[in-house]
Order: sequence, then structure tokens, then C-alpha cells
Amino acid sequence: MGKMVMPSVGYSFTGDLKNTRNFLNNLKRRNFLKNLDKYGEMGVKALREATPRDTGTTANSWSYVIEETNDSVTITWLNSNENRSIPIALLLQYGHATRNGGWIAGIDYINPALKPIFEAIAKSAWEEVKRA
Repeated sequence: MGKMVMPSVGYSFTGDLKNTRNFLNNLKRRNFLKNLDKYGEMGVKALREATPRDTGTTANSWSYVIEETNDSVTITWLNSNENRSIPIALLLQYGHATRNGGWIAGIDYINPALKPIFEAIAKSAWEEVKRA
């Protein structure tokens, strides 16, 4: 039986890797973090506007925190309005039982409010990649 010889394939390119190096250095320096406060504030505003209102306390109780580890960054939106340690924002979102055994249906207001923020973050990240 004959020996099969695979043709060799070579790749070459011209130019330098300056843009790639700049992009990776910016990631290493975490320059992208400076924009996250902007998105945190945008999320707070969107949630404040979308929160169902009775007294307005829940709508005005939104905040955010940015947590950074070696390999990830997380924006978390928080709502501090509670009744007996129960977050009112979640009762509004998912629904809750009443004292007399009834049920108040939830209103999905959090996901639609934050969807444009997530899309803006993704678009910004993609623009940063393309710019490099």
C-alpha cells in the first residue's frame, strides 16, 4: 500500500500587529471599565422608569454595583425597598400571594427595561474590538 502525502499549507501575512497589541493592552489595563458606570446609571434610570408605581418608593430605590475579579466584571442592579425582608421589586416582577389567599400576578418590567442596556454594552464591546 502506498504512502499518503498531505500537501502542506502555509499562511503568511504582511503588516504588523499594532492594532491587536493595542487592543490586548487596553484589555489588560481594563480601560473598558470606565464606561461601565455609564451603563450602571442607564440601568438605574431604565428600571426607575419601568417600575410599577404606587408610592414610588420601589422605583426610587434602584442602585447598582460593579464587581471586578481577575477574569470577569459584573454589573448588578439592586433595589433596597423591602417589606419584612422581602424585596418588593421581586414581588412586582414575579407576583405574590395576598393575605386572603388570592394571587397578584407579576409584571415583567425588569427584563424589558434592561434589554436595551445589555444591547448597548454588547454593541460598545464590539465597537471596541473593531476599533483595535
